[in-house]
Amino acid sequence: MHAFTSHMTDMNEQTQVFASKAGDNPLLAEWSGPFGVAAFGRIKPEHFRPAFARAFAAHAAEVAAIAGNADAPTFANTIDALESSGEALTRAVDVFDLLAGAHTNDAILAVERELAPFKAKHWDRILMDEALFGRIDTLYRTRERLALSAEQRRVLERYHLKFTRAGAALDAAAKARLADINERLATLGTTFSQNVLADEQSYTLVLDGEDDLAGLPDFVRAAARAAAEERGLAGKHAVTTSRSSVEPFLQFSARRDLREKIFRAWIARGDGGGANDNKAIIAEMVSLRAERARLLGYATFAHYRLDDTMAKTPQAVRALLERVWAPGRRRALADRDDLQALVQAEGKNFALAPWDWRYYAEKLRKARCDIDEAAIKPYLQLERIIEAAFYAANRLFGLTFERRDDVPVWHDDVRVWEVRDAAGRHRGLFFGDYFARTSKHSGAWMTTLRDQEKLRGDIHPLVVNVMNFSKVGKGDPTLLSFDDAKTLFHEFGHALHALLSDVTYPMIAGTSVLLDWSELPSQLFEHWLERPEILRRFALHYHTGEPMPEDLLRRLVAARTFNQGQTTVEYVASALIDLDLHLKPATGGAEAFDIDGFEQATLARIGMPAEIVMRHRPTHFQHVFAGAGYASAYYSYLWSEVLDADAFAAFEETGDVFDAGIANKLHDHVYSAGGARDPAELYTAFRGRLPTPEGLLKRRGLSEDAA
Repeated sequence: MHAFTSHMTDMNEQTQVFASKAGDNPLLAEWSGPFGVAAFGRIKPEHFRPAFARAFAAHAAEVAAIAGNADAPTFANTIDALESSGEALTRAVDVFDLLAGAHTNDAILAVERELAPFKAKHWDRILMDEALFGRIDTLYRTRERLALSAEQRRVLERYHLKFTRAGAALDAAAKARLADINERLATLGTTFSQNVLADEQSYTLVLDGEDDLAGLPDFVRAAARAAAEERGLAGKHAVTTSRSSVEPFLQFSARRDLREKIFRAWIARGDGGGANDNKAIIAEMVSLRAERARLLGYATFAHYRLDDTMAKTPQAVRALLERVWAPGRRRALADRDDLQALVQAEGKNFALAPWDWRYYAEKLRKARCDIDEAAIKPYLQLERIIEAAFYAANRLFGLTFERRDDVPVWHDDVRVWEVRDAAGRHRGLFFGDYFARTSKHSGAWMTTLRDQEKLRGDIHPLVVNVMNFSKVGKGDPTLLSFDDAKTLFHEFGHALHALLSDVTYPMIAGTSVLLDWSELPSQLFEHWLERPEILRRFALHYHTGEPMPEDLLRRLVAARTFNQGQTTVEYVASALIDLDLHLKPATGGAEAFDIDGFEQATLARIGMPAEIVMRHRPTHFQHVFAGAGYASAYYSYLWSEVLDADAFAAFEETGDVFDAGIANKLHDHVYSAGGARDPAELYTAFRGRLPTPEGLLKRRGLSEDAA
């Protein structure tokens, strides 16, 4: 905070200095690399503070000029001007956020801690500016007389709502308190995320000798050997708390004691009672969010957050979650009994525990479906799955992907492809950063280094997918689980949403849509991975090159609903905890809130099976507490699944999962439309109606006729 403040205070005196040193700072210099990509090879942590100081000041000056314009407000001099402002800041933030998530270090973490509250304060000053909001409000109240295009009207409505929800219409005292809350929440969210990262970096389960490796197939051993080598443990094997490392170990390790050890470390991230403990942070964040909502006129934070979603209300969210919870729990309990029977059949007398579930589920899948992960994985090479995603995008939307080695990247593992449409026109760049490393946060996500727009010219997007697949030794192929492959398709679906965007305004470009609509393009794209048309072509054995045998392929597709009870329960429990946390009213203090007690009481109330743990416990629930992206909105994956199950059925009904007519409608009303229209309108334009949850239940194998 101090560093940014000092830079901003001296801004007038430093303008010429900054200008003269622009060539020394790649963030301040013109980005002259191929396709306008930042010179990542030259960017150092010390470049960010002066770059942010200059960018914040420039943006503040641009907005002040818009707010202080003596001319009457017009769409051009207010909304167009706002959409065109802050270019330098957007570029700096996009680069920094990417590095802070995908290739961080102590120096970047320090800048991240300083930046979070400063960025919050900067945006509060803009979004609570009385004169600026007055201009927007005038346009909004007279919008029927402005002869706006449909897209311009949508942008104006979104701007008005954005400012209103940020507190622009509040009195001075309420604005001041809201600004304090936002600044504190920004700091807390950053600390939460960094605490989880610190716990992930500090824990490694070292496997020493054949006894520790009992039950592990070759591909799990290879990944564990590579993880150990990365940590300077040559000759040993290591398991980390990255999901792509810990889940295969839990699935195959015959050592129950080691399964328990890594499982407990995995679910205890952010809950260790030391410097990285997140419980007090959660308590304060929940309290501040509730107070923020009350200031803005809402009963709870959940009411505030959900008001700007497709779901609209906590009641609608709860109805969907409970509709899926009941059959999911029934299926999970039935599977639990079958797993316990397997334990007893082996002559063991322990009660099934959470660290046993994946191990015995793999045995049950082999017995029930005649299939196991070790048989599938040799056919799922990372390179082939990437090709499969590109192939599906080509069949659906005519896109082609050409590898580029001349584009700057932030790590040697990162790959770049130029994307062209069916007519051969450039549509953007796609970056793939696939492997886990100690400098990267866990999980998988999509982000952008530049968004599509037409306001300032025909600007093409720079789109990034970040994964955490386990890297194996040099020369060895990276083999994926089927869930890993689905994750790749999921994130690539998000990437397509950004790459195919075809709107004028940045405000509504790409994935800048309502949250419970944003997961539709990603979850829908997962369906093509499961198609025999894709698997026959790309599921090739890494050693022989032979395609997956037809019988194995058939069994793989048939086993799609296996273990959906456990998968449903672990997800829905997390979503219900998230919703219930944010339905708490403001209390004026966080000291008395016990998140552990709240978690236990909520799980007891909903009847959580003791053998299953939430997909994300609160202390490492980064969707919800590392910022506010999914706060009280983690349900959105399920809401979008209602949409995607119905959307894919549109292809199935034609008998061709690449049907050109349906694909064109999908392109026009989903992938390219951004936020140009209300999502319900867009979906109805695509499908002719809105869906019901029945398709979701059937797809998960939880409906009455699927039971």
